[in-house]
Amino acid sequence: MTRKIRLGAFLPGGGQHVASWRHPDQPADGATSFEFHKKLALTAERGLFDAYFLADGLAVGFGGAREGGNARVAGFEPVTLFSALAPLTTHLGFIATSSTTYEEPYTTARKFASLDLISDGRAGWNVVTTTGDLTAQNFNRDTQLPHAERYRRAAEHVDVVRKLWESFEDDAFIRDKETGVFYDPAKLHDTDHRGEHFSVRGPLNVSRSPQGHPVIVQAGQSEDGRGLAAATAEVIFTAHQHIETAQEFYRDIKARARGLGRNPDHILVMPGVSAFVGRTEAEAREKYDRLTSLIVEEDGIGLLNGLTGGTLDLHGYDLDGPLPPAPPTEGMKSRQALIRQIADENNFTIRQLYQWIASARGHYTIVGTAEQIADTLQTWFENEAADGFNILPPWLPTALDDFVDLVIPELQRRGLFRTAYEGKTLRENLGLPFPANRWAAGRAALQAAE
Repeated sequence: MTRKIRLGAFLPGGGQHVASWRHPDQPADGATSFEFHKKLALTAERGLFDAYFLADGLAVGFGGAREGGNARVAGFEPVTLFSALAPLTTHLGFIATSSTTYEEPYTTARKFASLDLISDGRAGWNVVTTTGDLTAQNFNRDTQLPHAERYRRAAEHVDVVRKLWESFEDDAFIRDKETGVFYDPAKLHDTDHRGEHFSVRGPLNVSRSPQGHPVIVQAGQSEDGRGLAAATAEVIFTAHQHIETAQEFYRDIKARARGLGRNPDHILVMPGVSAFVGRTEAEAREKYDRLTSLIVEEDGIGLLNGLTGGTLDLHGYDLDGPLPPAPPTEGMKSRQALIRQIADENNFTIRQLYQWIASARGHYTIVGTAEQIADTLQTWFENEAADGFNILPPWLPTALDDFVDLVIPELQRRGLFRTAYEGKTLRENLGLPFPANRWAAGRAALQAAE
C-alpha cells in the first residue's frame, strides 16, 4: 500500500489558542459542552482523521495558571468523554491521555481496555509522566518526582499495562450456553509482576478487543522521553519549529527502535501543526491577527510562566523586553528548551513570544492557503521528518472546518491522504500490526518446535 499521511485531530473543547474561547465562532462553554465535542468528533470523522486526541492535566489550568481568561481551567476527563463519543462514530479513533505518575497500572489497563471494547478497537493511550508541583499536591506529594524517576516509573508502568492487556487470549471466551462453558481457564493468565515501583498479580478483568489492545502513544522529547518512546510507543507526538530538528528526531527514534529489535515502520512520528487556513494568504493572516488581538495579557504571561518551568514569574517584567533567563526545572524539560529556542531564534520580546506560542504552545504554526499548508506537510512527510501530523486547529469549530474543507481535499488531490478509511480499528487505519498475545504466540512456537 502506498504510504499515506496519518492525521490526528487535537480538539480540546475550549480551543487550542489561549484566546480561542473569545472568538465569536467558538462556544464560550465548549470545554464542558458534550454536544460541542460530539460536533467536533463528527467533523473529524467526516475529514477521515485517524483519531481524536486529547491531552489532559491533573490540576486547574495549564502549568498552574489561573488567570481569569484561561478556558483550560476545567474540562472533561478524556476516557469518560470518549466512551460517550465512541458509539456516535464508526471509524474515528480516540486517543486519551493518562498519567503513569499518578495512576496505578491496573486502573489504566482497565479503563483503556474498556474504551477499546466500547469503540470496537479504536482506542489509544497517550502515555505521560505529568509535571508540576501543583499536580503533585493533588496526589499526596509536595513536589513532583524527579524527571529521571518519573521516566523509570513510566517504563515499568507501560510494561505492566501491556502484560495486563494480555491476561485473556483472543479466543478465550467460548460462551457456550449448551455446555455452560463461558471461557477457557487455560487461556487466562496471571501477570505476576514485581518491580521497583509496582507489584501486580493480575489478571485484568477485561477481555481483548478487535485490535488486540489500545494503540500506545507517547509525546516525550527529552533523552528519557526518546528512550521510552523508542521502546514502547507506536505513535509519537512531537513539537518542532524546523524541518531539520524534526528530521533529527525522526531519524533518532527510528534508529533507536531498530536497535531495540523493533520495526521502525511500526512507529509513527507525528509532529504537531497549528494551521490558520485561508483562501488567500491575506485571509489566513487576518484570521491569525484577529485571534492574536484577543489575547488577555495576563493569560499570555500565565502561559509563558507555565511553559518556562513555573519558576519564572514574568509579572512585572517589561513585556516589550526580552525573555529573562530561567533555570531548567524537573518539569517539561524539552518544552522549556523549545520555548527558549523560539525566543532566541526570533529575537522575540515577551509579548511577541506569548503571541506566537498562544496557538500551539511550541508546535509548528502555519499561516497560509491550503496549497501552502499542504506543501509544508508534504515536504516534511517526504523527507524523513514525519509519518503524519497531529493537527491543532487554533479555534473551534471554524479552524477544524477550514482544514477539513480546504486542506484535506488538497492532500487527497496529491495522493497523500486517504479518500476512505482502510479498516474499522485504529490500528488498521494507522497501518499498525495486530499485537499477538504473547501466551498464544509462545504456545504456538512450542507446538511448531515439537
